[in-house]
Amino acid sequence: MQEAIILVGGKGTRLRPLTNHTPKPLLNVAGSSFIRHQIAKLMDAGVEHVVFATSYLAGLFEEEFRDFAQGLEISYAVEEVPLGTGGAIRNAGRLLRGDSADAPVLVLNGDILSGVDLRAVLERHEVQEADVTLHLTRVPDPRAFGLVPTDGAGRVLSFLEKPKTAEECVTDQINAGCYVFRRSVLDAIPADREVSVEQETFPQLVAQGRPIVGHTTDDYWRDLGTPLAFVHGSADLVTGKVTSPLVERHAEALIDPTATIAPTARVTGGSTIGPGAVVGPHVVVDRSIIGGGVTVAEGARIHESVVDHDSSIGRESFLREVVVGCHAHIGAENELPAQLRLSCGIRIPAQGVRVSGTAAACLTAH
Repeated sequence: MQEAIILVGGKGTRLRPLTNHTPKPLLNVAGSSFIRHQIAKLMDAGVEHVVFATSYLAGLFEEEFRDFAQGLEISYAVEEVPLGTGGAIRNAGRLLRGDSADAPVLVLNGDILSGVDLRAVLERHEVQEADVTLHLTRVPDPRAFGLVPTDGAGRVLSFLEKPKTAEECVTDQINAGCYVFRRSVLDAIPADREVSVEQETFPQLVAQGRPIVGHTTDDYWRDLGTPLAFVHGSADLVTGKVTSPLVERHAEALIDPTATIAPTARVTGGSTIGPGAVVGPHVVVDRSIIGGGVTVAEGARIHESVVDHDSSIGRESFLREVVVGCHAHIGAENELPAQLRLSCGIRIPAQGVRVSGTAAACLTAH
C-alpha cells in the first residue's frame, strides 16, 4: 500500500484574515479547497492511504472529508503541542498502516503548489535506494531560501542557511517541500520533542553518510503562503500553467454556475467567481478570487486580490493586491492601496480610503 503524509498544521498567519476561520489548506483555490487538489494528485500517483498531520482548527479537516468516498483512506494525526516539521511527520507516522521498514512514505507540505511528477520522485527513491529523497527546485534568486547542493549523481551534499552574499549562492537548488522517506528513517525521528527536518534530521543524515538524494526539476513550483502567491497559484491552475486533476478545462476564468455576471463585466487572468456571487456591469476582475455570496457593484475594478465570502464591493471602487475578509463592506469609490488587509466584518464608507484625492465637498462647516 502506497501511503502519504500531508503537513497541514500551520496557522497560515501570512494569509490572515482568510485563515482566521479556515486553515490555509482548506482555502478555495481554482474552485476547490487546496487540500483536495493535493489529494487528487496523490491519488493519481497511486496513494491509497493519507495521514493529515493537523493542529490548527484540526476538526475542520474531518468536516471537509466527512463524505469523501473515492477509494482513499484518510487518517488524522492531531498535534497537541508544537512538534516542528520532523515531529509532525513522526506523530503522523504512528497512523501509517504498512509494516515494512523499507516502505516509501510520501510527505508533502500542505501549502506548496507543484507540477512535479510524484511517481517520478518515488521511482528515483527506489532506484537510488535512498533513505530520503527530496524534490528540489531551481529558483532565479535563491537568497530567500536555504540551499541544497548535490553532486553529479544527485546525492545531497549539505543543507545551507539562507545566503547573505552572491558568493554564498553555491547552487540555485532549494527544498521544494516534497519528500520520500524510508519508513525506518521516519520512525527514527524523535517523538517527544520539537524537531525540524530541514535543520536537524536531514543535516544529521548527511553527516552520517546516509543516502539522501535530490530529485531536481524545473517543474512549476509556488509556495502559497502569501496573499499574492495564493491568488497567482489559483489563477495558474485555472489557466493551465500548472495542472490539477480537479480542473478539467483551462480558461481565462472559473465561474460557478450559480454566479451572476453582467454582460459588460470582464473576468480574466484565471480569476475564480464563487457560488451565488454577483458581478455588476462594467466590472473588471483580473487574476483574483471572489468568494461565494460576494457582490461587486458597477464599475469596480479588482486586480490580484481576494474578496472572502459574503462581502460587498461598492460602485467604482478599486482594489489591487488587497485581501478583504468575509462579511465586509467596501463602500463606493474607495481606492485601496496594495498590501492592504481588511478584517472580517469591517465596513468602509464611500470614499473612506483613497490613494488619490477627490473633489467632493467637505461635510464639515468651516
